[in-house]
Amino acid sequence: MSHPYSLDVLNPATEEVIATVPGADAADVDAAVGRAARAQRVWAAAAPADRARLLRRFAAAVDDHIEELALLEVREAGHTIGNARWEAGNVRDLLDYSAGGVERLTGRQIPVSGGIDLTLLEPLGVVGVIAPWNFPMPIAAWGTAPALAAGNAVVLKPAETTPLTALRLAELALEAGLPEHLFQVLPGHGAVAGDALVRHPGVAKIVFTGSTRIGKQIMALCAERVKRVTLELGGKSPNIVFADADVEAAAAAAPMAFLDNSGQDCCARTRILVQRSVYDDFLDRLAPALKSVVVGDPADEATQMGPLISRAQLDRVRSYVTDDLATVRGSAPDGPGFWFPPTLVTGAAPEAPVATEEVFGPVAVVLPFDDEDHAVRLANDTEYGLSGSIWTRDVGRALRVSGAVAAGNLSVNSHSSVRYWTPFGGYGQSGLGRELGPDALTAFTETKNVFISTEA
Repeated sequence: MSHPYSLDVLNPATEEVIATVPGADAADVDAAVGRAARAQRVWAAAAPADRARLLRRFAAAVDDHIEELALLEVREAGHTIGNARWEAGNVRDLLDYSAGGVERLTGRQIPVSGGIDLTLLEPLGVVGVIAPWNFPMPIAAWGTAPALAAGNAVVLKPAETTPLTALRLAELALEAGLPEHLFQVLPGHGAVAGDALVRHPGVAKIVFTGSTRIGKQIMALCAERVKRVTLELGGKSPNIVFADADVEAAAAAAPMAFLDNSGQDCCARTRILVQRSVYDDFLDRLAPALKSVVVGDPADEATQMGPLISRAQLDRVRSYVTDDLATVRGSAPDGPGFWFPPTLVTGAAPEAPVATEEVFGPVAVVLPFDDEDHAVRLANDTEYGLSGSIWTRDVGRALRVSGAVAAGNLSVNSHSSVRYWTPFGGYGQSGLGRELGPDALTAFTETKNVFISTEA
C-alpha cells in the first residue's frame, strides 16, 4: 500500500517533530472501505452478546492504557495532562456505555389489521468518521463507539496534526479481539483522504466534527449520493450572568469556561453577558481569576492551560485581538511553542468580529445587558447555537431563558456541555444531528418495516 502524503506531527509546546506518519490517498481509502465492508458483514452476523463483550474488552484495554494515551495526547495536541486523562477516560466510558446498548437496540411491534407489523433496526454498513484536532480521542469515539455497537464498521480519518492517539486506539481494538479491519484508522490530508472517504459509494454515513465551512462542503458532497451525515460544527456560546446570581461563583468559573483546551472548544463560553447592575463587580472579580490561570508545560500537573495547536491557529487568534480593543491579559511562556495568553476583551461592540466569530483560542468578550429580553437577544445574535450557560438563582428565569436561547446544550449555574449519556449537538450553523446519549446507536441504523399477514 502506497502512502504518498506523509504527515509531520509537532509537539505544540516545543514545535518539535515527534513523529512522521504516512498519509492515505484515494486508493488507500478505497481498499480500506472494501476491507471494512467484508468485516462488517461478519460483525453484524455475530450474536449481540458477543459484540457487546468485545466492546467491553476494548473499553478495558483503553482503561489499562489511560496514562499512555494521555501522555500521547499531551505530546501531539498540547492538552494538559489532567484534560488528557479525562479524554482517554471518556473513550473508555463511551465504549462501555455503547456496549450496554447492543442488546437493547430493539424495534417495535405496531398494531395493524390482518397481521403483525414489526420494525427492525439494521446497521448501515461502513461509517466514515472524520475527527478534529481539538479533542482527537473523545470525538473520534463519539462516532466510532455507537457505530460499532449498532453493527457497523468504521473507517476513521483523524486530523492531520493529531493522528497518534487514533492509531493507538485502533491497535488496542485489535488487542481486545475486535475483528481485523472492523475499525481502521487512515491518517491523511482532508483534501485527499477525507474527500475520498466522503465521496466513496461504499460509505453509508459520514460523521464530521470541524469547521462550519468544511461541514457545508461535506454536506453538499453527501447530498450527491443522499448519504447520511452528522455534523458537529462551530460555536460562539454565551455565558449569561444575571444580577440575582452568585456573582462570586460565576466570576470564579468563567475563566476556564473559555480557557479549557486553550479555548479550542466549540462549546467555549466566549461571549460573557453580564447584567449591567453587576457588570463592574463581576469584572473586578473576573480579572484576577483570569490572571491566576497557570499557563505552561502541559505535562505539568499544575498547568491549567497549554499551547494552541499550530502556528496557523496562533496567527488566527492574534488577528482578532487588535490594538484598538481594551483587554485584560494573563501570562504565557516565551520561546518555542504556540502560546497565547488568556485574554478578556471589554468595550467591544456586540457586532465586532471578536464578539461574533469563532476565534477558537483563549479569548472572550464581556458585554453588558439590561434585562432578560436583552440578554436573550444578545445570546441569540449569532449564527451558531451549540452551547451556553445561565447563571441565576431564579428557577423560573432559568427555565424561561433556557427555552428562549437557541442552543442545543445549556447549563444552569455551571458550564457542563458534554456527558456521554446525554444528547449533544447544535442549532443553526453549529451542526446537524445529535451524538451521545440514549439515542446514539439508532443514528447508525436503518429502520426496516416488516408486515406478516395472519389471514388464511
